Amino acid sequence: MAEQSLTNQDICLATLRDNDRDRYLACLLAPEVRRGALAALYAFNAELARIRDLVHDPLPGEVRMQYWRDLLEGGAHGSTQANPIAAALLSAIETHRLPSQTLVNMIDARIFDLYDDPMETRVSLEGYAGETASALIQLASLVLAPEAATASAEAAGHAGVAQAIAGLLLLMPLHRHRGQLYLPLEILSATGLDRDAFLAGEDKPRISAAIEAFAGLGRDHLAKARRVAIPQSVFPAFLPVTMAEPVLSNAQKVGAGLFDRQIQRSQFRRQAGMLLALMRKKI
Repeated sequence: MAEQSLTNQDICLATLRDNDRDRYLACLLAPEVRRGALAALYAFNAELARIRDLVHDPLPGEVRMQYWRDLLEGGAHGSTQANPIAAALLSAIETHRLPSQTLVNMIDARIFDLYDDPMETRVSLEGYAGETASALIQLASLVLAPEAATASAEAAGHAGVAQAIAGLLLLMPLHRHRGQLYLPLEILSATGLDRDAFLAGEDKPRISAAIEAFAGLGRDHLAKARRVAIPQSVFPAFLPVTMAEPVLSNAQKVGAGLFDRQIQRSQFRRQAGMLLALMRKKI
């Protein structure tokens, strides 16, 4: 396909295919008429998530995040059309009357990613997950069926925390290499560790206990999400969450071993699991 023929939706989907394969598949499994807006939301999230990978210092990262904040607050620099993801995001917000402040809050929460300050408590972790993963599920629900989105808000809250924890477990080897710590100090303290001891990686039994507790917190939130009925019309917004349980379960089994082995299912098994979840309408 020639570059000039690519639509904003095509570019958003390509961004997801390269950076977030699970949400890419979730877009393809969603109703076609809603696919463009979902792709825009997910591509925006992918752009925020990879800023830390693109910068060496927090300040350039904050500049990149300020671009998105200005865009959402009506102060975009230059032509929005020059950035296909930005243009698609603004179109999705206008078409589906999405709350821009929720997206701004997502940016503000992501500032944490740029620094190496540890996550202090479970509450701070849940707040971070709520303003990122949970908010993204709720925004996707608003795109799919605004009338039903309110009924799924509680499920979105818990499901987002579970999904965020699963993602943080997958990224834990990279985060430890960088000196980042998302596993709350509150959990580390309960297992007899502090930040430096966890990052050093020598006390395998205690590190395993901390990882098991962290994954257990994710499974608790997933169980709470499953106790809430999710309207079928918004279920595609929850499809990426179906990838969380195998990660959480494997992390509990291997503990500190996750630094040395793969705990995520193969792409084929993840795709099959998402298709099965869509048919069953169960996360």
